[in-house]
Amino acid sequence: MAYRWLADLVLLLHFAFILFVALGGLLVLRRPRLAWLHLPCAAWGAFIEFSGWICPLTPLEVALRVAGGEAGYRGGFIERYLTAAIYPEGLTRGTQAWLGAAVVMINALVYWNLARQARRGTRAGRQSRAGTAGPPRS
Repeated sequence: MAYRWLADLVLLLHFAFILFVALGGLLVLRRPRLAWLHLPCAAWGAFIEFSGWICPLTPLEVALRVAGGEAGYRGGFIERYLTAAIYPEGLTRGTQAWLGAAVVMINALVYWNLARQARRGTRAGRQSRAGTAGPPRS
């Protein structure tokens, strides 16, 4: 029973990680300090997709399921809804490459927008400081 719970926990963490890789840039727009965490995660996610490697969370989950006496991904909410999203049937190298490209493009757009906003903020800050410099007006 404990192995099944641990396997489910790994699957949930894996799903959360995938969401963070794909959409975490949107969080960075609101909280720019998250970039230090999101960028390496997005790079890892894209690397896994482009290289065709398997994320280490996958064999960990499978090992926990086997240790718990399970043979597959059947029954329950976790297996029915999340497993199919993380391990889709018919996943090919071509599909993985497209997924990797999508991760890179989505995040490149988000970070480009963030950099553009930062440049505008820096310019606006310089302009407001320049406008207030000098002797006070009477």
